[in-house]
Amino acid sequence: MDIYEILKFLPHRYPFLLIDRVLEADQKRFRALKNVTFNEPHFQGHFPGYPIMPGVLLIEAMAQGSVAVVTQQPEFKPGGLVFLVGVEEARFKKPVVPGDTLILEGELLAYRRGLGKVKVEARVEGELRAEATLTFVLRSDTGGAVL
Repeated sequence: MDIYEILKFLPHRYPFLLIDRVLEADQKRFRALKNVTFNEPHFQGHFPGYPIMPGVLLIEAMAQGSVAVVTQQPEFKPGGLVFLVGVEEARFKKPVVPGDTLILEGELLAYRRGLGKVKVEARVEGELRAEATLTFVLRSDTGGAVL
């Protein structure tokens, strides 16, 4: 999926759209890419002289990538929204810095009636930088509203 397809299923926009491409996705797994660049607004203050991507934004990027799995589920309807409702076992191994290409890989652990759990890893050049288990809920009754 290129950026134009991503914009169809994620309501996020600049500066909060944190994935650039979905490399692969099916009902069980996804692989997404985020190019980390120095001109992103959070690097101005996190941290001056030593810019690193905030952990909370790494979690958000992993969550946005996970939506690629949800879009493959039979009950997903265009206009539905996916909400992050839980973060478990989050670990940050090494900083992510400008110039890194972040590869987000996830596996669907469980999914039933719009509630799912995904185990996600964030890697740079094959090296694990962060990991977490994310819980999400699919809401198709929002009428496409961006909340």
